[in-house]
Amino acid sequence: MSGPENLGHHPREPVPAQPEPNDGKIASVSSRDITLQLASRGDAEAMASLSRDLIEAGLGWQYRAERIRALMNDPDTATLVARDHRVIGFAIMSFHDEHAHLVLMAVRPSEQRRGIARRMVVWLVESAITAGIASIHLELRARNEAAYAFYRALGFAETLRLPGYYLGRETAIRMLRLLRAPNVVVPAWRPPTRDAR
Repeated sequence: MSGPENLGHHPREPVPAQPEPNDGKIASVSSRDITLQLASRGDAEAMASLSRDLIEAGLGWQYRAERIRALMNDPDTATLVARDHRVIGFAIMSFHDEHAHLVLMAVRPSEQRRGIARRMVVWLVESAITAGIASIHLELRARNEAAYAFYRALGFAETLRLPGYYLGRETAIRMLRLLRAPNVVVPAWRPPTRDAR
């Protein structure tokens, strides 16, 4: 369900500087009066409203503030906000052993096309690389052409279409970005036994 309905990206847009590690924590990144930082519990209401209005419109509201706070409490989930004097965008990504899942991402329509979503994705990709993650996947509505183009421009590729993924009535596209080759265990070679003919 990643991405707002009108999310766009200009291909000539420069990639902003990345956050630098600071005593084991990722520091905030600021430019043009927009700051990226880890979300706080007080941000959950604004994040839930953005999810309802931009991501889940017409699907029913699944990511209410309580659910977002639960994700914030999960040590394997990163919750990121972009803010000026208020929350103007957010992203949530769950980390697993080999892969990460971009659960939600949205930017207020009035703030889109300013590189905010790109900065959040780049921040999360860099975090995933640092964590040794092999790949990141996400789902988005098949009709959301702007988000599809945005993720393609950031190196994500379509892997499959999932008819009825959203409440049994709307198709999703699953996208993937490989960060490294996943761990592959190759069985040790053993000579054939005499009984195997």
